[in-house]
Amino acid sequence: MSRFSCLLILSALAFAGSSAALAEPQRIVSIGGSVTEVLYAVGLKDKIVGIDTTSLYPPEAIKTKPNVGYLRALSPEGVLGLSPDLIIMERDAGPREAVALLDEAGVPVVHVPAGFELSELPEKIRAITNAVGKNAEGDKIASTVAEDLAALKNDLAKVTAKKRVLFILSLTDGRPMAAGTNTAADAIIRLAGAENVFGDVKGYKTISPEAAAALQPDAILMITRSGAPQEGTDILKQPAFVETPAAKTGTFIKMDGLFLLGFGPRTPAAARDLAAKLYPDLKLANAQ
Repeated sequence: MSRFSCLLILSALAFAGSSAALAEPQRIVSIGGSVTEVLYAVGLKDKIVGIDTTSLYPPEAIKTKPNVGYLRALSPEGVLGLSPDLIIMERDAGPREAVALLDEAGVPVVHVPAGFELSELPEKIRAITNAVGKNAEGDKIASTVAEDLAALKNDLAKVTAKKRVLFILSLTDGRPMAAGTNTAADAIIRLAGAENVFGDVKGYKTISPEAAAALQPDAILMITRSGAPQEGTDILKQPAFVETPAAKTGTFIKMDGLFLLGFGPRTPAAARDLAAKLYPDLKLANAQ
């Protein structure tokens, strides 16, 4: 049994074992963009009483729902002050001390693993929907996601030479923070049929311009983030990238952060969109 499956089972047991657990929760605090997206997809927007700052989709969520702050900087008082009868949070929620206090507060808490692998995303969706009594709706969404990912994998079987992609989270004084393995960026690059050139490193790491140049990526991938400076194609003129194949072909790709890295119902579309940008000659159907 995979670690992912074990986490789902433990989370389900903890939820089922709580005397406060409700089959149809009325006051949900949703912590994590993918959690909020799934809850909206199954028609529970009116039951959500609080979200975090990563819950940017659908756009109405961040405009209309009380906000409990950033996913990794939660305040237990802020969450519990909304009187939830269910808290659903992504694995990366923190700090640990705050999460521990929420776990001990007497309110059912469901912890949702990241679901970065092809086989895990449908189960992640089911974990969220089963927690709110929307099993049938969750099965439908999860099945569609699985089918779409399988179709994309089949389409990408035509790729003979994988593009080498470098995902940059940020750039400070010419030093890029790059994504290695065990990250959403690594997972979406692989789903799009490409290779992560920083795949020998785990997590995110800031590297020197020389180290970045030595990776020789075919494409530079970044995300748009609300309130953050928005880099353009001029980034390819940086010493870290100017001598790379990406700079020579002008292959700089920028996509919405939650869409690309959220790992929710829209992930097949995000992977297909990225693949279409990396492999334009494939003419992938349904790419945005």
